[in-house]
Amino acid sequence: MAEAHSAVAFSFSITHEGWDINYDREVLDLVWQSGVRSWRKRLARWRTGVRNGVYPAHLQSLWLVIAIAIGLHFSQRHVPFDLVNKWLAVLPGDTLQWQVAACSLAGLVVWLSICYTMRYSLKLLLMYKGWMYEKRAPGSRTSLQTRLWGLCVKVLATWNKPGLYSFQGSLPRLPLPSVKDTMSRYLRSVRPLLDDANYNRMERLAKEFQQGIATKLQRYLLLKSWWSTNYVSDWWEEYVYLRGRGALMVNSNFYGIDAIFMHPTKVQSARAASVMHLLLQFRRTVERQELEPILVQGLVPLCSWQYERIFNTVRAPGIESDKIIHYQDSNHIVVLYRGCYYKVIIYHNGRLLRPCELQMQIEHILQQRQEKPQPGEELLASLTAGDRTKWAQIRQTVFAKGANRTSLHTVESAAFVLSLDEKPFEFDIAQPEKLDQFGRYLLHGNGHDRWFDKSFTVCVGSNGRIGFNAEHTWADAAVMSHIWEMLIMGETEQRADAPVMAHVWENIVADEATNKRYDENGNTVGIPEFEPPTPKRLVWDLNDKVALEAIDEAHLSAQKLLNDVDLRILVHDAYGKGLMKKCRLSPDAFIQMALQLAYYRDAGKFSLTYEASMTRLFREGRTETVRPCTIESAAWVKAMLDNSVPVEERVRLLNAACDRHQLGYQDAMCGKGIDRHLFCLYVVSKYLEIDSPFLQEVLSEPWRLSTSQTPHGQTAKMDLKKHPNCISAGGGFGPVADDGYGVSYIVAGEDLIFFHISSKRSCGTTSSERFAQEICRALSDMKHLFEEYRSFQKQSTTDGSKTQKK
Repeated sequence: MAEAHSAVAFSFSITHEGWDINYDREVLDLVWQSGVRSWRKRLARWRTGVRNGVYPAHLQSLWLVIAIAIGLHFSQRHVPFDLVNKWLAVLPGDTLQWQVAACSLAGLVVWLSICYTMRYSLKLLLMYKGWMYEKRAPGSRTSLQTRLWGLCVKVLATWNKPGLYSFQGSLPRLPLPSVKDTMSRYLRSVRPLLDDANYNRMERLAKEFQQGIATKLQRYLLLKSWWSTNYVSDWWEEYVYLRGRGALMVNSNFYGIDAIFMHPTKVQSARAASVMHLLLQFRRTVERQELEPILVQGLVPLCSWQYERIFNTVRAPGIESDKIIHYQDSNHIVVLYRGCYYKVIIYHNGRLLRPCELQMQIEHILQQRQEKPQPGEELLASLTAGDRTKWAQIRQTVFAKGANRTSLHTVESAAFVLSLDEKPFEFDIAQPEKLDQFGRYLLHGNGHDRWFDKSFTVCVGSNGRIGFNAEHTWADAAVMSHIWEMLIMGETEQRADAPVMAHVWENIVADEATNKRYDENGNTVGIPEFEPPTPKRLVWDLNDKVALEAIDEAHLSAQKLLNDVDLRILVHDAYGKGLMKKCRLSPDAFIQMALQLAYYRDAGKFSLTYEASMTRLFREGRTETVRPCTIESAAWVKAMLDNSVPVEERVRLLNAACDRHQLGYQDAMCGKGIDRHLFCLYVVSKYLEIDSPFLQEVLSEPWRLSTSQTPHGQTAKMDLKKHPNCISAGGGFGPVADDGYGVSYIVAGEDLIFFHISSKRSCGTTSSERFAQEICRALSDMKHLFEEYRSFQKQSTTDGSKTQKK
């Protein structure tokens, strides 16, 4: 217990000679610095809070308004509503000083009125969603209404540079759809999945629900939509994530991969230190709100609420429900290496450590190869991978006091966790199995080398490649990917479904690509100014039968789960979004149609398909479901399998299917989705203890094909034309259904698409490799379809010209 004793900063005892005081000056100095840093952050948060509270007005404009009020008053002109004289009537005097005070108060009232008028005017403007449905094809014209709207938004939103949370008070609330509209959309979405008899039965159930208890449930939901900031998000987080009792690993957590075509250094300690530093710099920009909010088309802001919980956050297990704990500050990270845990201090002498200083700390850890894990320590993280209730029970007993409680708090309060893996993360275009293994390392590792409860764990391979594993409750996948990609790559085009983790990852990749961070030997640049604090080994007291049995049980459960994962990462380089744009089709709709064709060929039937969209155009918005399997997509798939259908008809059906998909995506983003509304109606019915056969059947339908697109290019930090190898491979997740597929894809360039395909080996009807082949076949058929169509059009034009000449 030497480490525990050395951590005591202050102690005293009473002897017969008097007081005996012992203290550690170095530790007390660290405590003092931590307190000073915390108060500085509080002051900075208060200042930015005031600035955001008056946005889009400028804080400095207050002094201008007060000056105008003083000028008007002393020039014998009245301030609006005679506010100065009204203030003088309640002030104790009318001397010069009191007149100035009255003018200041009058100016403050006028200024606040202007501020809130501007804010609510912007809020009313942002309620308009007609711009979303405008055609953007070459040659199309934007309506006069949308152009005037855009001009007004630009005037209000861009004249004052916004902070990260500046638009939060101006974002509208998520609208509540009518039951009638939701029923109509739902029945249309299931029509291609049901035969006539089952469709008629579902239609009858929907009609009974709409004319029966739906009215009562909708009233309660309407009241919640008025009272709460977002009528979906809190229930979604609570019932979909926190109350889930299954394992987080594979089932909930997701992963993100490095920019695989670039390898800035092969030195593990250097890459780890560089990424640590970039992430901590990003944390600082978030805390200071210096990060600019994402603006769709440079005009419409997205909600930034999810950024608050990127760092210093953990999902703590509970018996019935977990909870998200966010710490306001953290001056350390935790590094996991060879089954041992180390606390790494990241601030010293009042500043953030530099990459070269952080590398010294990582190298110190890597030199501890002879260190043996304490009893139970090596497999400890398996507890975070397994059943949540069992983990909560062990936490309440084994980790309730002593060294275990202290060390667990150190892990959970860390800015993030970093895992130094002993295996290389490899990529070779000629050996696709290496990239598959890369993805498996990040999705689940060995089951005990990722702390799955943390908001995210950075994984560093022995060859210097990186990735992350992120918990899903605190934010959506795209938020982390954004941070990651900003640190590795970038492209100016923005999607409106920008997730937060995608933003984090993009930031890392872009920064590493555009700035010199390593010397010719692969080490971080710079010279250390001092010896950084030595990493401290965490102490665990797990030499207990109950604890060891629980850890072993969790480990076996994790091994069973991860060994059942069938992951395939497909690198499709035959073509990318370049061809799709030439076909005048949305890349997302194009790929979704390819997935529908591939799945039908693989399974021999259509299936309920999930595509994640976002509702971050509204305050505290998260996701909504798009249902890509539509009447139009089913008709096109059947036409592709029918050789008698002519080429021009197939193209017409594909265009119609893509248009319908785009409309569904637009509706979902504008708050007109199906599934979140039905989910909330179901929650209300449970609170009221009302059974609904319709809602029970809808909510129990399995998503056998679950898809998600990782956005690309959420930062303008870098131009892919200058850095063509700086392409993120995106990330993926486990299958949602035991007999289904999980497919994540990223359109990485004009000629490149990555697909992350997961399924379960224990299912006899699915195969990730087979499905990958079907996706390639579908994309190839679609390319040939348009080639044939162009040839047909060319031939028709030629024949027409010959006929005219005759």
